[in-house]
Amino acid sequence: SGAAAAGPPRRDFIAVTLGPQEAAGAGGYNNSKAWRRRSCWRKWKQLSRLQRSVILFLFAFLAVCGVLSYTTMGVSWKSLTDTALDDQRTEQEIPGLKLANPAVLPAPQKADASHGDYPELSQQKPPKLPHVRRGSSSLQLKAPRRDTRLKAWPGTIRAVEEPVQADKEEKTEKSVISWRGAVIEPDQSTEPPSSKIKEPEKPLSVEAEDQKEPVPLTQRQLAVIEAFRHAWRGYRDFAWGHDELKPISKSYSEWFGLGLTLIDALDTMWILGLKEEFEEARKWVANDLVFDKNVDVNLFESTIRILGGLLSTYHLSGDSLFLEKAKDIGNRLMPAFKTPSKIPYSDVNIGRGTAHPPRWTSDSTVAEVTSIQLEFRELSRLTGDDKFQKAVDEVMKHVHTLSGKNDGLVPMFINTNSGQFTHLGVYTLGARADSYYEYLLKQWIQGGKKENELLEDYMRAIEGVKKHLLQKSQPKRLTFVGELAHGHFSAKMDHLVCFLPGTLALGVHNGLTADHMKLAEALIETCYQMYAQVETGLSPEIVHFNVHAQKGHKDVEIKPADRHNLLRPETVESLFYMYRFTGDKKYQDWGWEILQNFNKYTRVPTGGYTSINNVQNPSNPEPRDKMESFFLGETLKYMFLLFSDDTDLISLDKYIFNTEAHPLPIWVPA
Repeated sequence: SGAAAAGPPRRDFIAVTLGPQEAAGAGGYNNSKAWRRRSCWRKWKQLSRLQRSVILFLFAFLAVCGVLSYTTMGVSWKSLTDTALDDQRTEQEIPGLKLANPAVLPAPQKADASHGDYPELSQQKPPKLPHVRRGSSSLQLKAPRRDTRLKAWPGTIRAVEEPVQADKEEKTEKSVISWRGAVIEPDQSTEPPSSKIKEPEKPLSVEAEDQKEPVPLTQRQLAVIEAFRHAWRGYRDFAWGHDELKPISKSYSEWFGLGLTLIDALDTMWILGLKEEFEEARKWVANDLVFDKNVDVNLFESTIRILGGLLSTYHLSGDSLFLEKAKDIGNRLMPAFKTPSKIPYSDVNIGRGTAHPPRWTSDSTVAEVTSIQLEFRELSRLTGDDKFQKAVDEVMKHVHTLSGKNDGLVPMFINTNSGQFTHLGVYTLGARADSYYEYLLKQWIQGGKKENELLEDYMRAIEGVKKHLLQKSQPKRLTFVGELAHGHFSAKMDHLVCFLPGTLALGVHNGLTADHMKLAEALIETCYQMYAQVETGLSPEIVHFNVHAQKGHKDVEIKPADRHNLLRPETVESLFYMYRFTGDKKYQDWGWEILQNFNKYTRVPTGGYTSINNVQNPSNPEPRDKMESFFLGETLKYMFLLFSDDTDLISLDKYIFNTEAHPLPIWVPA
């Protein structure tokens, strides 16, 4: 007890347990707003001064940003609203007026089998071909802008004409018009999009003319459209995206692996008004056409088919996709010109950027190096980059100065190292030389008839043809163009030579001597007889003419090695020019006979047409199982134009056709 008295005083504790109601009554947690406010305030007070300062600063910063954003958005919204109201008021005050530069250009409508897409269909043609419809072709074309897409299709022209008519009634300036998809604006400049250099030339620019009523399609044109669709069906089903169709075996063959048939046929589909087929092909070009590949291509064939086809389709459609692809392939072909003489090599690897002559020679053919100029010159005009035109113009200037010609006639080969003609003494207007003469005239026309050296060489060459290569056959005395080899005349004439009547007629149309038209009329008769005197009514690749009368012999003789037919276009091409310039219906009738014979002897039931080996055997023409790309790119296109009653459909005063039948615009003379 003494120890207890000495310790610290004792503290007593009492434990109290409160029930739920008592706790609530005493002010415990009850999830009320007042309790939450007191709890939050307690937690706030528990924070250090630094923590409270940081939180207050963040809240203040967010508040300031919110005020500034609200102010900026308010101004922008007001501006957009005011602009929309102004545009609405403008359209109400001036009916038919549209904004000059809309943000998005209208895309072409999907093809539809109903007549709703084509309100004038019943007036144009029977309903069995619902997608075919041409618009007025008398409207004026100007160079389309690079950033445009398809503006309008044949058959949609009426919808575009309505605001134009409204503008006339209001006596205001015309708005945007459309012809076959190309934009036409009365005040639109024809300067090229790029300003890197001064434009070499400008495209044809003529004041807008009064629109004509659409010219109805003829029954023969409808037959061409049916033939094209049949050929296209075979290509689409069995060779899509490949170079050429093999219709018998229902497969394909490759040359360059670049979809040659598809590209060659693009502008044909546009001219024929085949909307659905064109749109499908365009998607392939956009998504699958790639030039960055390790493949050798022929400079000449790639230029006339691919570059020419893309440029032509760009001009007709106004779709910049085709111009961008044309620039790509054009740049990839340029290494061909890196030779000691500047005469280009025949072959280019478009993936590696290298070029070389054929394995067996260092020569190029004269026709190939002098028949790429229309395309490269136009590419320079569109892009503003003169390197393309300089390269091809240098070739023409060099050939102009060369010795070895015979009264304007040129040999067939030229060496890429020395720049001189080789294999002298052989002169022909057939293979390896033909399109040299064609492009002399066409470059002169394309450039506004100013390049006199080209005209001089052309006129001299035609005189050389008259002097050295013209003779008459027996018994019908047909005028034909033979060949000259070291002073010896050969009565051999390639079907390729049948380009000449059309070229001569084109020259006369552009002011050259009328004597050329007489020669053209005589030669087109001969080319027709190359079909008419054959058992199938189809011409062989090469004929030999009888120059001495022999009983029981026709004018035309055919050797076994020459009796194949490749569905070539040259005779039909010249028939088109002759009909366009003379109006003589016999040229249409001759073309109709040829089309019927193509259908009879070369048409494959499952789709496509085939070359044949024997034009002299109607019972078995021996199909070769190959449809050349130029059948769609040239032959059927010229057929369609030949059978048209619309002389302004691809006007020959506004367009020049390249040697693959791709129309390019004629430039305005200065």
